[in-house]
Formats: sequence, C-alpha cells, structure tokens
Amino acid sequence: MNYAGPAEATPARSGLELTPFRGLRYDPDRVGSLAAVTSPPYDVVVRPDGLLELESADPHNIVRLILPQDGTPAARNQQAAETLRLWLSEGVLTTDPEPGLYVYEQRDGDMLQRGIIGALRLSEPADCVVLPHEDVMPHVIADRAALMRATSANLEPLLLTYRGNGSRVGTAAVIERTAERPPLLSTTTEDGFSHRLWAITDPAELAEIQTDLHHHQALIADGHHRWATYLRLRAEHPSPSPWDYGLVLLVDTARYPLRVRAIHRLLHRLPVADALTALTGSFRVRHLDVPLAEALEALAAAASEGNAFLLAGDGAFHLVDRPDPGLLARTIPADRPEAWRTLDATVLHATLLDHVWDIPEDSPAHIAYIHDTTATVEKAERDGGTAVLMHPVREEVVRDLARQGVTMPRKSTSFGPKPASGLVLRALSL
Repeated sequence: MNYAGPAEATPARSGLELTPFRGLRYDPDRVGSLAAVTSPPYDVVVRPDGLLELESADPHNIVRLILPQDGTPAARNQQAAETLRLWLSEGVLTTDPEPGLYVYEQRDGDMLQRGIIGALRLSEPADCVVLPHEDVMPHVIADRAALMRATSANLEPLLLTYRGNGSRVGTAAVIERTAERPPLLSTTTEDGFSHRLWAITDPAELAEIQTDLHHHQALIADGHHRWATYLRLRAEHPSPSPWDYGLVLLVDTARYPLRVRAIHRLLHRLPVADALTALTGSFRVRHLDVPLAEALEALAAAASEGNAFLLAGDGAFHLVDRPDPGLLARTIPADRPEAWRTLDATVLHATLLDHVWDIPEDSPAHIAYIHDTTATVEKAERDGGTAVLMHPVREEVVRDLARQGVTMPRKSTSFGPKPASGLVLRALSL
C-alpha cells in the first residue's frame, strides 16, 4: 500500500487528450448475435463457471481474446494473437472506415449512462491528469502486458470518470445530439442491460469534445491494472507511437453518476473456523443465521458505525466489527490521512490479512478478488475457504483521496456499470 504524496501540490500541466481511432468491431452478419460475443471486463468474469458460459455462448466471444485458455501464459497469449489474426482475416472483426470517437450508452430500467470512448494520451501520475485510487498487483500487470504485446491491441476500454458542470455544453452537448441519431449497433445482454454505440467523425464535433476535455482531469474508476500496463508498454516503445495512447471510456459523473460497489475477498486456504478463532479478543463476532440479503443489511448497519466485515463459507454468516483500537494503532500506518486509515479495506489488508491471518495479499493461491457477492459465498462453501464480504465505500471518499495522491488498498471499489467488452476494440497497428 504505497503513499504517493499530495497530488494537489503538483497542478496538472494539461488536461485530457482524447484522440479518434479506427474502431475494430464485430460484423453482426458473422456472429450469432452481438450480445453473445460480449463479456464483462476480464477481472469480473467468475472463473471457471462464467468463463465456460461465455465461451459456449458463441465461438467468437471476446473472452477468447481477453482470457485465452491454454497450458502456459506464453501459449495463452499466442493463442489470443492467433485468434485475433484469424478473426480479422475471416472478417469476423472489421475496421471502421475512418477514425472517430464513440458515444457509448448503457441502460437498465431507469439507469442511463453515456460516455465517450477514445484513445487517451497517457500521462504520468505526477501530471495529475489521470488519478489512480487503488494499489495494483505486479503479477497482474505482467499478465496484461504480455497479452497486449502479443495481440498489439487494446481489447477492452478502461472506465474513467470526470466531473463536468452538469450542463449540456461541450462534450455533453455532442453526446446528447449524437444519441438522437441511429446507432452503429444496439444489443441487449443477458443481464438486461441495453447497449448502443455511435461514431463521431465530424471534425467540428471532435474538436468540441477535445477542447472541452482538455480542461478536465479524470479518476480511474475501473482498470487500474490496465492503466499501469499502458504506462509500462509506452515506456517500452520509442515515442511517438500508438503505444502513447490507451483505450478508455470517459463518463461525466456530474450527469451520469456511477454506482460504487464492493469487491469481496475469497481466502482459499483459511477455513471459517480458523478465521474466527484468530479474531478472538480483537474483534466482536456475531453469528447470523439469516439469508444473504439480511446478512448484508446487518453489514451495512454495522459499517455505518465503524469497520465491519461479513465472513461466510461454513453455511452461515458471521458479522465482524468493533476492532480493538490498540490493534489498529499497532498495525495501520500513521502517516496517512484519517480517511485512509479508517477504510474497511485498509483494516482488512493492514490488520486482518497482514497481521491476524498472515495471508499474502498478492498471492492468487491464497486470495481471490470477486465482484459477485453470491459467487464469493458459493465458492467459499464449495472450496472450504472463507469469504470476506465488504461494504462499498462512498465515491466522494475515493475522489478526495485520489486528489491527495493517496492510493487505497488494491480492489477496494467496483464502479459501474462497467463497459461491456467486445463492442469496440483498438488495434495498435491501424
């Protein structure tokens, strides 16, 4: 958990620079359906169940590129590269005729989100143009970098947010005008979300967007590892080059607020009984013999008063709260802002994982990070491990810490809705 120092002390030298690109998209006549070839982002796919379901949905599902399956990492990446070349040669994936930015819309009932997909010029953390808010895991960056090198492509966009003024001017005006036109594609995925995509190629509209965004900085909502991967790969290639840019979706949360959810932990090698025994005298533990929904309500109530977690995996739920203040003082670094020291994720990683349970947070053999609550509980019960269910942190806390240059523990938040993977890709050779 690194402390980068106060970002506000170094004002941004420039704002966001979003560049048009020739999008790589599925030919709807060559696949079963556009919905069947999409996938959640690579780190949201629940493996192996969700992976197998996506692979069987359509032989051209994007998961075969973002999560290729083979015996070794090198073989997996080679497979993804060969699959991409095959789909291009067969016309399964085609390149749009001219560069553009893309308006992307997601809708689910009353929820509406619109944003702009483009190739964003990469910036260093010291520039304060793009603000991370979470730590990253080196082995994940290495994995994503190897895949991007092999495919020479940005296979799915990161989700970045910025704060406009809430009015329909600049980028917002172009988005709303564009959404009144017939879309390039429209589909509804299995989760009930409808997705629409438009291309913006008019020079005046592109200039309007670029001028507006130049006055903004962005927060990484989802995709910290892919952003770090972009920076690593840019450093490997002499500039100027296509590697100076990375594929992103930019959403103005003044107009379209995102949902913030928690990412849960699955401790593979720690049975619930052992986890609870280790907490004796350090935390209050209450047994809850109730359904998951009621247990989550109890977690929310406890989290409103202080640090709280919900453990599962033995057929019941255990509410863990009221940590010993002395234990927190001994285990949590004192050189960070109070908002960081009191985060549930901070207490989980610095106190529980590092001190009480002695679990390495960067070892896939010991810990998994899962977005879906039910899936986390079910996998813990099936594997004999411990599910640690988290309560989400507020967006304003995330943004305030990011502006101070303070990164939260890895996988602290899940912003959404996330962009569906497979609707538009960016080939770096085009």
